[in-house]
Amino acid sequence: MSPEQSKPQPTAPVYADRVFRSLGGLAGGVLLLALALWLGIDALVSGAGQTPWLALAGLVTVVPLVSAFTLRPAVFANDDRLRVRNPFRTITLPWSCVEDIRASYSSEVFADGAKYQLWAVPVSLRRRKRANMQQLRAASAQSAGGRRSRNPFAQDADRNPGPAPSDQTVSDLRELAERCSGRPTAQGSPEIRWAYEVIATPVVGVVLFAVLLAVR
Repeated sequence: MSPEQSKPQPTAPVYADRVFRSLGGLAGGVLLLALALWLGIDALVSGAGQTPWLALAGLVTVVPLVSAFTLRPAVFANDDRLRVRNPFRTITLPWSCVEDIRASYSSEVFADGAKYQLWAVPVSLRRRKRANMQQLRAASAQSAGGRRSRNPFAQDADRNPGPAPSDQTVSDLRELAERCSGRPTAQGSPEIRWAYEVIATPVVGVVLFAVLLAVR
C-alpha cells in the first residue's frame, strides 16, 4: 500500500441541525402551563371531595396537550434531511423527496405527493404585510435617488427591509433543499413516526375525567 493510500481520506464536515421554532408559541405555552399548574395544584391541595381527582384528571389532559401544541413543534434541518416535529407526529424527509416548501396561510412542505404542515413556522399575515410595505418603501426611496425621506416609517424601512420571519425561514429551507437534494446521503423516502406517548396521556386524562363524572 502506497503512503498516499494509507493516509486517511478527508470526509465532509458534519454540522449540527439548524433548529426553527416559534418564539411566540414557546412563550404562550410556558404561560399556559404555569397557569394550569397553578390552578391544578391549588385544587389538589385545598380541594374537597372529588375536586382533587378532577383537578388531577384535568392536569393529565391539559398539560400534555398544551405542551404538544406549543413546546413540542420544531423543524430540524441539515444537509441530509428535514425533520418536522409536529404536535402528534415526526416526519423525516430526505432532501431528495422534498418537492416544494411554501408559506401562504400556513407553512407547508410537499414531498412524494403528500403535504405536511410546519407547526413550528407559523405565518403572521400582519407581519408579512408590514414587511412587504417596508420593502416597497425602501424600493421607492432607492428609485428616488437614495434621498432619505422625512417619514419615520420610510426610515425604518431603510433600516430593516427584510421579509417576514416565516417567509425568511421558508426561503432558507427551500435554498437548503435545492442545494442538498443531490447529495448521496440525502436520498430516501419520507418516514413518519407517531408520538404515541403524547397521544396516550391526554386519553388517560379524558377517561379518568369521564369515570369521575359518572360516579358522582
